[in-house]
Formats: sequence, C-alpha cells, structure tokens
Amino acid sequence: MGRSITNNVYVIGSFAAIAGIMFGFDIGSNSGIIGTSQFKDYFHNPDDLLKGGINGALSAGCFVGALFAGFPADRYSRKFTLMGASLLFVVGSVFQAASNGVPLLVVGRVVNGISVGITSMVVPLYQSEIAPKEIRGRIVAVQQWAITWGIMISFWIQYGAQFIRGSNYTAAFRIPWGVQAIPAAILFIGMFFFPHSPRWLADVGRMDDAIKVLADIHGNGDVNHPRVRQEIEEIEAVIQFDREQASHRYTDIFKRQYAYRSFLGIALQVWQQLTGMNIIMFYAVLLFEQAGTGDSQEANLLASGISYVVNVVMTVPAILYVDKWGRRNTMIFGALSMSLFLWIVGGLMSTGHWYLDGEGKWSVDMGSKAKANGMVASVYLFVASFATTWGPLGWIYPAEIYPLRIRAIAVSLSTAANWLFNWVLNFVVPYLMQRIRFGLYMLFAGFNFLMAVHVYLAYPETKGFTLEEMDIVFENNPRKKLDHAFVADELARRNGGVPNDSVAGKAEELA
Repeated sequence: MGRSITNNVYVIGSFAAIAGIMFGFDIGSNSGIIGTSQFKDYFHNPDDLLKGGINGALSAGCFVGALFAGFPADRYSRKFTLMGASLLFVVGSVFQAASNGVPLLVVGRVVNGISVGITSMVVPLYQSEIAPKEIRGRIVAVQQWAITWGIMISFWIQYGAQFIRGSNYTAAFRIPWGVQAIPAAILFIGMFFFPHSPRWLADVGRMDDAIKVLADIHGNGDVNHPRVRQEIEEIEAVIQFDREQASHRYTDIFKRQYAYRSFLGIALQVWQQLTGMNIIMFYAVLLFEQAGTGDSQEANLLASGISYVVNVVMTVPAILYVDKWGRRNTMIFGALSMSLFLWIVGGLMSTGHWYLDGEGKWSVDMGSKAKANGMVASVYLFVASFATTWGPLGWIYPAEIYPLRIRAIAVSLSTAANWLFNWVLNFVVPYLMQRIRFGLYMLFAGFNFLMAVHVYLAYPETKGFTLEEMDIVFENNPRKKLDHAFVADELARRNGGVPNDSVAGKAEELA
C-alpha cells in the first residue's frame, strides 16, 4: 500500500507542494502581524521603510535562493535539494520566533527566504518532470493552491493570536512565526519516501532507475507500458542529442534558440509580480486601514482574511481546468480581468476625501458605505481573477518550456526574477500607498493590460505537449494553433525514428 501511494503522481505532486504551504505561512503570518498593536509596541512602531525592509528581507532571501538553486537541483537532485531547503526553513522559523529585535527577525526572514526561493524553483520543476503531459498543469497548479492554503491558515492563526495580551503579549507574533516550522519538518521527513525525478535520473546516467520510476508512476510498474516506452525513447533521444552537440548546459541559456525563450520565462515571472497581487498579500491590512473599511484592528484583519479565503477557493477551478482551458487564453483573460478590477478600486478611492490621520499618514473617507463595500468587493474579485489564472500559471508555464539541459538554471533565473521584483515591491508599495495613493492601483491596472498584450503577441500555447516537444512548439508562430500529431511526428523525425501512431494513440487512451 505504501509503495502505491508514493508512486501516485497526484500524491507525489501534492506532497512536494507542502513547500508552498511553507511559503504561504511566512506571507500570511507576517501580513497580519505587521498591523497588530503587539508587533508595533515590541518593535517600536516601525515606519513604512522599516516595514518594507522587514517584509522585503524574505524576498531578498528568496532571490538568492532561487538564483543559486539550479546547481544543487542538477548536482544533488530535485528531491535532496527540497529536503535541504526544508531544514533551512526550520532554522529560519526558530530565529523569527525567538527574535528579540529587528536584526534577528530580519535574519530569520532572510534564511526562510533562501529556503522559499529554492523550493519555489525546485517544486514546479520536480512536479513538471514527474507529471504526464495531460495533467502537468493541474499537478503544478497544486503548488499555488498550497501557497494559498498556507497564507490562509497562518493568517487565521495570527488572527486568533492577536487576542493574546498582557505580559505574554509577544506570543501574538511568536506563535505564528514558530508554527511555520511544522510543514517544513513534514516535508523533510516525507520526501525520503518519494522518488527522484525520472528526467534527472536519466540526465545523470541512471537510466535503469529512470525507467523504473516512470514505470511505477505512469505504467503501474510495467516497464513495457506504451506510455513508459514512449517517454523513455523521447528522453533518451534528447539526452543523446545534447551529448552529440557537446552541450555546455548552463551557457546554452544564452544561445540564440534559447535566449528568447529564457526571456519569456523571466518576463512571465516579472509580470506575475506586477499584477498587483503583492499589494493584497503583504499589505491587505494596510489597504483596508487606509480605506477605512473597518473601525478596529479586528475588523481590518477580518476583511483582509476573507481575501485569503477567496484566494484558496478560486484556485480550485485552475487546478481542475487549466489543462482544458490552455495557458494563453487563461493568462490573457486573467490579466484583463485584474486590470478592470484594479481600475475600479483606484477609481472609487479617488472619489473619497483624503486626509492626514493622527500619525501623519494619508487615509481616505470613502463618503459612503456603498463605495467602501464596492472597493472591498473589487479587491475580492481581483483576488479571484488572480487565483484562477496568473497565480498558478506563473509557476506552470516557466517550468515546462525549457529543454532538459538548461531547465534547472532557466527556471532558477525566472524564479529569481520573480523574487527580485517581489523584493522591490515590498519596499516601494508602502511608500507609494502614501505618495500616489489611489494612483498605485491604476498603475498596476496598466501593467495588467500590458501583460495581456505581451502574452497575446509572444507566448505560444503549451497545453498537451510533452516537455521534449517544446523546442518544436517555440519554433512556430506563438499565435498559431499547433496540431499535436504534427509536433509528435516532427519530434520522431528529428530523433531519427518514424512516427508511431499506434503507440501514441494507445498512450492517449491510457492517459
């Protein structure tokens, strides 16, 4: 029974996604904590710049972790890299929970960030390499769903902890920070029982092990299963091609045929940050405080907590249907929807009366309950649009478009770009909320419109193609719909074989 469970592709992908819960825990706990009186009292009421620095410490660590994760993922395997990162996260969580001031808190967040940067790059890579093409998007989307669960659970833990007062008031933030270590410990222990990526095994010369893993997860243990044989033949052909071409691996990312594809992966991750979801996830409490939607700390925390529930619920349609909807149209629709709702948020806030509160910060009187509720509803609709589209696809698309020899380093670079912009936004968002106020939401609305245009012009559909077929997909016009049979036959021709309709057809039937 244990063997069958650990060889189930859904179980493998879902368990690896516990790393997403770790990331979500760190976001959810801190996004609520920064608005509590306990945090402000203990850390001496940090200003906007220091708040941005504390939040940004995680992103800075994530950037470093993601940037250098490609090497251990290739050298020591996707599996062992995930296990090492989970141990690192435990250390960072202990530092945060034990922090006696901003310096140790920042160190803990940097350490956690390095861990999250590594896992946010390796998990989609691992998931995409173990999943069959028909459900690859669904498996990788579980990573984003895990992030939303982590954000929501930790936020509500923090929401309950905020009521801790008196001499033990610091437990209001120490408990949420300490609890983060639990999913990391579970991931470390559990990954012992799950397989290595079959494509990594093949790449390091362990072909027999790769065949066994593919047989276990795709062929019910039968090494002669048509799907298993087809995948092995494609993987062997790609590896043989790499060796014949004397590939330099990491330097290949700068070659003409891959440089543009690498740019698309990096740009997609940057665009995901520029959707504006960063505002909601990290600064929802500050947003609702500024808009005056609640009359107490608890009310503002509750309003922002609901957005996390929306995020969890609305990621489910993406998991179920992303492999039916496709990548291109989903991203275009999502970007246009998010743009619309951010325009509404900014427009409604622009009609309110802006004034300086007792702390010298800009707040807005919306003028009516209807306007305030309309703004909150638009925020929730924006979150729903992101959760169903760019949330999961920001991780799915970059993990599936690169050839094996540069996949780890290319995904590493694109993920690092995501965290670099996340870090920048953590610093500037609190500042911009005070300087350009409602204009901040209109700025991100413009970004969303531009990314819709970019996806339409440059990003091909990748749904339903194997990882080995992506070279052919990206050689064609991105706005042209490719026939799957044509791509499969072209790959067979390039590999020196002949199209095998019977094997391909049988594999489709058994998917």
